[in-house]
Formats: sequence, structure tokens, C-alpha cells
Amino acid sequence: MAAPSKATVVLKAVKKITVQFCPFESNVRSTREFLALVGSEKARTTNMNCEVITVVKHDKSEPVVDITYVDGEKLLMKGANLTSSEMLSAFQSRCVAKDPQAKVGEKK
Repeated sequence: MAAPSKATVVLKAVKKITVQFCPFESNVRSTREFLALVGSEKARTTNMNCEVITVVKHDKSEPVVDITYVDGEKLLMKGANLTSSEMLSAFQSRCVAKDPQAKVGEKK
């Protein structure tokens, strides 16, 4: 599970992240990599009030990441056909739109 190494995740605009997956399915790699990024100690320190919840199922369900932002908006990503980079890009673009200061770690 090689997650993108230079990714800086800022959870300042996020209230809750719920990651659901069945570990026995073949299409969960990107979802697990995304979970490793948002669940890392470095990311968690950017917002100590952000809940990161992992739901491990054994029902052959597709991997899903459900993100709730502090303003109430939700982002639902179905990880079966997405790469971890695509998931991270969608997540970070929303975070930057909601919190312009989140751009600090991002290089353009």
C-alpha cells in the first residue's frame, strides 16, 4: 500500500470522515491508502475535532468514503473505481475551497 508520499492533508474544514470497506475485496486498495493518509498522526493534528471512523465490513460491499465538512456539506466517494490520488485530489480541492489557508502546504 504505497500512498502518495508528498501529500499534505489538512483536515481543518472537515467535521467527520467515515471510511467503509470489506478488506477481502480486491478493489479496496485506494480506499485503504486514502484512510492511511487522513488517519495519519500528521493529518489528525491539523484538526483534533475531526472524527475519522473506520467501518470494516464482511459483506462484499463496495468501498465508500463519506466526508462531512464543518459547513454541513457532504462528499461521498465510491472507491471501487478511483485511485487514492483521485480521491485525495477531490478531497483537497473541496478543503481548499472551504478554507483558503489550507493551501499553505500545497505547491503550485
